[in-house]
Parts: sequence; C-alpha cells; structure tokens
Amino acid sequence: MRRLLLVIAALVIPALAAAVSASAAEPLRVGMELSYPPFEMTDPAGRPTGVSVRLAEALARHLGRDLVIENIAFDGLIPALKTKKIDCVISSMTATPERARSIAFSEPYLTTGLTLLVSTTSPVTSAADLDTPGRVVAVKKGTTGHQYAATSLTKPRLLVLDKESAAVMEVAQGKADAFIYDSLSVYRSHLRHRDTTRPLLTPFRTETWAVGLRRGDDTLRDAVNEFLEKFRADGGFERLGNEFLAEEKAYFKREGIPFYF
Repeated sequence: MRRLLLVIAALVIPALAAAVSASAAEPLRVGMELSYPPFEMTDPAGRPTGVSVRLAEALARHLGRDLVIENIAFDGLIPALKTKKIDCVISSMTATPERARSIAFSEPYLTTGLTLLVSTTSPVTSAADLDTPGRVVAVKKGTTGHQYAATSLTKPRLLVLDKESAAVMEVAQGKADAFIYDSLSVYRSHLRHRDTTRPLLTPFRTETWAVGLRRGDDTLRDAVNEFLEKFRADGGFERLGNEFLAEEKAYFKREGIPFYF
C-alpha cells in the first residue's frame, strides 16, 4: 500500500508542479477600453499607455508574467472576463453591486464619484435638477452614470451614447442639459469647451474603482490584493498621479475637491 501511494505521489506531484509552472508562464491578459485618457489610451505610435496600463504592467511584474493588453469596448469587458478571453479587467471600472453579482472585485484602488458637465444654456445647478420634465441627460452606455440615470431619473429624456466624446458634444452644443460622468473627465472636458460648458465637480455619489476578476479565481484575487497594498505603500499611485495627472491634482487641491488617489 505504501509503495502504491509513493508511486501515485511520484506521478501526481510533478504533474501538479508542471501545471502551476505552466500557468505562471502564461501571459496576464488584461482587458481595458483604450479610449479613456489619461487612464486607458494609446500613444502616438498606437501603443497602450496611461494610468491603468502602468498599473497592469506593475501587476504583471509582481506576478512574474508577461502582459497582454486586450482593447475591448467597455460594455464587452465583463462578457470577455466571464468567457475567459481575459484574466482581469483594469479599466476604470466601478465596483457596483450590480456588477458584483456576475464577477468578483479586488479591494478598491481609487475613489471617485459621479459629477456633471452642464451646458451653459441649461439652468441645472445640481443633480437634483436633472429629474425634471423637458431635461435632456447624456450618458455613456454601460457606465455607472448610465445606471444611475436609468434607475434614479424618471422625468428627463436620456441620450445613451457609445462614446464619451459624443456625450460631451451634446452638452457643448446645447442639445443636452448635462452629461453624468466622473469628476476628472468632466474637468478635462470642460477645459476643451470652456465657453459652452460648466463643471459641477463635487461628486453627488461616491464610487470606488477596482480590478475585475472571475468569480472563483481566488488565487489571482489574493495576488492582486497583495500587489495593490504593496504598490500603494511604495508610493506607486502617487507616482502615477504625478506622471499623468499633475495639473488636475493641483486644481482639485486648490478647489478643495477630493482627488482620485
């Protein structure tokens, strides 16, 4: 009996070790939509760059794996994760209860919130003003701004658009009263349309971003959480803020508005 157990162990242990080694050698496939600067974008040569790309690169180094960035439309990220086309999502994704019913999340790595980009032709001064007959509210499809508007606003007309830039233009051209989005994006959009928009940058709903993971993938989740804790303690997020968001950090600090990191 002992000899049989030794034989089984001799066969099983190397096989398990080989499987673990093979898994570790596989590239880390991270899904993101490369159209949300400065978090997810491409450089002039078409290479992925931005805060989330740097974060993914650091995570892959921590795991000892090569990195593959998969550029996927935002509303296709969760389906791609669930069908194992990617290993995780790092794409400015808010950890919502709705999403948590289908995927798992890491610990939060960033705090943000919903704010408003308002047309200068609109009387809107707060989120409460949106739920009024005759108002037109723009949202990007699949975002938490879209979810908020669909569940909380019953009186305005919603414009559900595929691109952030399209939603911004609806406001800048006076076709929509407001666009619901995060504070940093609203600030940057206002800078491009100073004469036709107003930013309301104090969040009316606080949110957190996290890494999206498959349910049941506890090993990767634990490794990601370990990495995030170490990355923050080592000043990694502070460095990313200084590299990509220095001007915005300074402005938010002057205005007393909470910043992302």
